[in-house]
Amino acid sequence: MQLLMNLMDHSKQLNLNPSTVWSLPYHPQRGRFKIIHQGLMMPNLPAPLHYLNFLSIIGQPNAPMLRNDSALKSTPLDTATVIASVSGKMRQPLNTYMISEQCQFTNRLYQFGETDRVEGEFPHFLFSRKSDELSFQIEVTTGKAISHFTKLKIGLFDHWSILSRCKGEIFYQGQRFDVDQLGAFEYARAVNLPYLPLSFFTYQIINLDEQQQLLLAQIRNQFNQIVQSRAYLRNVNGKTHFFDSGVKFHVHRVYPAVTTPNGQKMYLPREMSWMIEHKGKILLQVHACSRGDFKFGLAAGYVGSYQYHVEYDGQSYSGESGYCEYIDCRKLVWQEIDQNNLNAINLLKTKPCLCSESGFGEIKDT
Repeated sequence: MQLLMNLMDHSKQLNLNPSTVWSLPYHPQRGRFKIIHQGLMMPNLPAPLHYLNFLSIIGQPNAPMLRNDSALKSTPLDTATVIASVSGKMRQPLNTYMISEQCQFTNRLYQFGETDRVEGEFPHFLFSRKSDELSFQIEVTTGKAISHFTKLKIGLFDHWSILSRCKGEIFYQGQRFDVDQLGAFEYARAVNLPYLPLSFFTYQIINLDEQQQLLLAQIRNQFNQIVQSRAYLRNVNGKTHFFDSGVKFHVHRVYPAVTTPNGQKMYLPREMSWMIEHKGKILLQVHACSRGDFKFGLAAGYVGSYQYHVEYDGQSYSGESGYCEYIDCRKLVWQEIDQNNLNAINLLKTKPCLCSESGFGEIKDT
């Protein structure tokens, strides 16, 4: 499966030969591109925020892990979703919109109702949200470090990310937080194919320090075959280390299965790890413990955060707030079998706890 993806996907060559922002696609729905995604992710924020995200999907694609049928307003291509969340408790992180009646999109403005808004052009953008629960204005200045997740050669799908400086203010539960740090600004466009057999996706971001950001991603199909497993370590100076082989992801403990609003049963990770092997040597290791703050609304899955410890190039990095996106629409039999044949039954009997400043509690089914 990875070999087939490599034959179609031009992103590896782009990652090895850095491009500039001026060569990146960035536009609303037009022509054959019916599916548009924008994202802003900021890990390592102070408690109780821990992270901030703003993720929009304009049009609902025909892939199990990307489609949220429970959010449909009219037709799939006339439905837009925006999830904006932090780690703390939230009543309504997800908003859904009927594009034809509630949205306005141009090359410089994406207006979702009266709540969510993205405006600007390279290299300056403004992400904003107005809500009694969570409001913010984040000025985003894109940098030189560009990561290409997907670039299909026949023009079906593009997905890129830029290491960016994010500065602004966040209002949550009556508190104001001033932020100024690294984040990830992302965009994707896709043709609305009849069906994509993609069923598992995890994407994670860790700000190692004020200069370096680590991206980790794995995609699997409905048969549990790895489609893509990659890592990107990028620096504010524009330099990026790209790994697309020897990148291994393991879930060691899980929470009890939840049922999503779409009726999908899903195990969410409590403890997980990443490893990059090259020529018999371990280049990077990540160990993560979920905070248990998962929120539904990213396509067919969840977003949340975790505590982490990273070993890379003789250096150690630890933090409270790595960022995690997690979607698992595989059959439960695949979800219950670990890559290393761990005892899934014993893992599933483990009583989970939430990592939080306020103490411990059980994650609830949704």
